[in-house]
Amino acid sequence: MKSALIVSLIASSALAQDYDVIIRNGDVYDGSGGPAQHVDVAIKGDRIAGLGDYSKGSAKTIVNATGLAVAPGFINMLSWSTESLIQDGRSQSELRQGVTTEIMGEGESMGPVNDRLRAYMMKQQTDIKYDIKWNTLAEYLQFLEKRGISCNVASFVGATTIRAYVLGFEDRAPTPQEMDQMRELVRKEMEAGALGIGTSLIYPPAFYAKTDELIELCKVASKYKGKYISHMRSEGNQLFQALDELIRISKEANIPAEVYHIKAAGQKNWPKEDELLARIEKAQKDGLKIRANMYTYTAAGTGLDACFPPWTEDGGYEALFKRLRDPAAREKIKTEVQIDSDKWENLYLGAGSPDRILLCAFKSDKLKPLTGKTLAEVAKMRGKDPIDTAMDLVLEDESRVGTIYYIMSEENVKKELQKPWISFGSDEASQAPEGPFLKSNPHPRAYGNFARVLGKYCRDEKVLTLPEAVRRLSAQPAQNLELDHRGMLKEGMFADVVVFDPKTITDHATFDKPHQYATGVKHVFVNGVQVIKEGEHTDAKPGRALWGPGKKK
Repeated sequence: MKSALIVSLIASSALAQDYDVIIRNGDVYDGSGGPAQHVDVAIKGDRIAGLGDYSKGSAKTIVNATGLAVAPGFINMLSWSTESLIQDGRSQSELRQGVTTEIMGEGESMGPVNDRLRAYMMKQQTDIKYDIKWNTLAEYLQFLEKRGISCNVASFVGATTIRAYVLGFEDRAPTPQEMDQMRELVRKEMEAGALGIGTSLIYPPAFYAKTDELIELCKVASKYKGKYISHMRSEGNQLFQALDELIRISKEANIPAEVYHIKAAGQKNWPKEDELLARIEKAQKDGLKIRANMYTYTAAGTGLDACFPPWTEDGGYEALFKRLRDPAAREKIKTEVQIDSDKWENLYLGAGSPDRILLCAFKSDKLKPLTGKTLAEVAKMRGKDPIDTAMDLVLEDESRVGTIYYIMSEENVKKELQKPWISFGSDEASQAPEGPFLKSNPHPRAYGNFARVLGKYCRDEKVLTLPEAVRRLSAQPAQNLELDHRGMLKEGMFADVVVFDPKTITDHATFDKPHQYATGVKHVFVNGVQVIKEGEHTDAKPGRALWGPGKKK
């Protein structure tokens, strides 16, 4: 009798522990793009145990999602959290928007690293300081996972990083031997789990790479089911030629390709948007896997040095600073900045005027008080020409100087939002309104990009439907990247789940006051562990490094 009672107690105890989490009574958008299902979601360990009626089931954690949307965790296709996650692994600004996976590697990646690159990366550090104890990209991702992060991370290997590893920062073509070395670096990173090749071709030294060089790197990545993703060589005057280059790389390397933060930059180029979208859809009809991602703002964020022609950085930043000290070189730079050229992407002219160029991040404490001022305001304060002021600021700060450029149209943003093949990326680092993050102003997309899709554009302006928005925030990027068992709510998938209020989700970050969390996300689970509870971070760090489909087992 006693043994039967023990068996009964064990059985009832097992029943009580059937699930770790049950999310009840929510409107479940599974990521497929179909309408919501009014079902429960059960989680066991790090996986979705099922969708259905779990009203009689029991779990350690029960979430009442009545009146709320339940969706797969969102994927940030363009994250710059490479350093911020070292500083603060909680990924607060992202998770509070429902982002559970961050994809890195726009041209530059955190590996592979040799002594030259290590010294360069250490010198470029601004408010966040860290040691570089890894040698490869895979080791960096493992370093993050071991250190503790609340989100998942994955990365492309940067073609810029590969080039700088082998050639340095000079404007020249690789020798055949150097090309072999570059291919070998790509092979090793792809076998270790990189997602593919990432480029950022408007910036030196990436600008110095010819198309054939990129094709050779992509051919290696293609053997490991890699993808090619690119900040194209032009988003303005040479927009169509830049797209042609991306399509050529996709064809000749037999590799899917994606356009980073798709846009037509500069007012005179805004009318090119329809043709840009049509050309991509023509390539898709021709059988090529060409896609894009976007951020939901009309301003871009990059460095103040993007006002200068690419030759100024031949040899790296030290060479740039030397040129900015040389009166003859400065005069040449100033002349070229004022020419509307097709030879390089001139963001000074693209913005339209210096009062549409906003300074947001300085390395030097002396210059930090200029944060939040326009280039026009600083030029007036100093009684100097705006181009001279831009050169002075880069030289005085010995950095790129974080800058926001107002270069896109709202009408074009909405056209992109309507395309089913465009996903979303913040092009920013995860932030928190505390510590070193407050020493500079990020682009508000760091805090608002994803909430803005669901609030402003989905609920308020009805540019896209909620089921479609969820699909493009989750399943679509996961499928494009071939992430293992991610991006959908169905049995057997990893339990990355976001519970949000579609009636209230809102972004609050502005260009004047960017350090403001989005609201409306109630609960977030990463690999089955709750990281956001009732809108607040739990301090849990269950995030993992995710790997491309070519990773060697």
